[in-house]
Amino acid sequence: MYFVDTIDVPGLGNRGYLAGGAHSAVVVDPPRDIDRVIAAAARRGVRITHVAETHVHNDYVTGGLELARVTGARYLVPAGARVAYERTAAEDGDLTPIGDGLALRALATPGHTPHHMSYVLEDDGRAVAVFTGGSLLIGTVGRPDLVEPRLTERLARAQYDSAHRLAAELPDEAQVLPTHGFGSFCSAAQHDGRAQTTIGRERTANEALVKDVDTFVADLLAALDDIPAYYAHMGPANAGGPAPVDLTPPRRADAGEIAARLAAGEWVVDLRSRVAFAEGHVTGALNFEAEGQLATYLAWLLPWGKPVTLLAESAEQLADAQRELVRVGIDRPAAAATGSPADWVPAGERPRSFPRGTFAELAARDGVVILDVRRDSERAAEHIAGSLHIPLHRLRDRLAEVPDGTVWVHCAGGMRAAIAASLLDAAGRDVVAVDDGFDAAREAGLPLHRASRA
Repeated sequence: MYFVDTIDVPGLGNRGYLAGGAHSAVVVDPPRDIDRVIAAAARRGVRITHVAETHVHNDYVTGGLELARVTGARYLVPAGARVAYERTAAEDGDLTPIGDGLALRALATPGHTPHHMSYVLEDDGRAVAVFTGGSLLIGTVGRPDLVEPRLTERLARAQYDSAHRLAAELPDEAQVLPTHGFGSFCSAAQHDGRAQTTIGRERTANEALVKDVDTFVADLLAALDDIPAYYAHMGPANAGGPAPVDLTPPRRADAGEIAARLAAGEWVVDLRSRVAFAEGHVTGALNFEAEGQLATYLAWLLPWGKPVTLLAESAEQLADAQRELVRVGIDRPAAAATGSPADWVPAGERPRSFPRGTFAELAARDGVVILDVRRDSERAAEHIAGSLHIPLHRLRDRLAEVPDGTVWVHCAGGMRAAIAASLLDAAGRDVVAVDDGFDAAREAGLPLHRASRA
């Protein structure tokens, strides 16, 4: 009897897996904070004998090398991946016994990367599941444009072929267990909300399996969106061999040090909710909610390598944020503080604040700047007539383009607008953060236009 446990990493939209039998197990695509994986194996009472990577990841730092070192497991990495450490090179067709009648069969599925490998879990020779990494996802496939722009179309066609190989070689009842596709920017599209799927279901629903190759490739390439800037650092980190993580609490900063770090041009990040931040915060601090996509957006906007100080409402919130950030290579905060703005501002100063608003309130205002910080693909669907568009991930470098006046900044739901509002506020601008769903813009009577496509 086998089991498959999911190691969710919701902040990045990814999953790793622990799979095995009564005594031994394999881990596929583990997150960097391997203590979670070790704890999951302990709960099952199994020994981790193998760790497998489907590819050299572009969106997070892997825990695979360290997990293999700590547990003594064999470390399976696709043979075509160029890495700087010893590993077991996985070749197409390799069959690796896991124990308890289980085996892992390597199946080459290039497309997301040229070297990508899927792994079929076999129970007494019967294919029961396949770990597809960034190949066949739920309803879609992994992006083909993260390796080299000149390879994108070739890899898109390889994704099509790999999806068809999986569908041809595996039974309908085999579970499809992807790493990406749960909000990850490594997914070519977001899935329809299903948490689980099978080869049989994907045969009838996956865009790579229901379209002809030319239509699939054209649609896939047309839908590709911006790539988070920090992705450029993930592949080299994983190929070079990530260091062990240090999740011990950062050095504590007082109000004087927080002010000094801001004066030095460092980033001070307030992890509290956008509501709390708007009501009061340290002047110059930036708001990245701990409950949002913290790692993705902070790593995307933060100049790579710049020191960051974290402000949290509790030690627990701080610890959770550290865990999120090491997954994308932000290893050690320069300093940290917990509490509230009253604890973080120098004596004699008051916290800064800005208002929040709704689309209905925006509709009642004239003469204000409306700033849309959604991505290009979102704006292409519909936008407020006359609004300025600067995607959030480009705003830091384009603040000078925002016209004078009070800026009402919006996104699709409020989280990104809060980040953008904090950037504008730190630059001394008068800002209102629209904390509202974009559907409410139509209900409020704001004039909406559909962007023209080139």
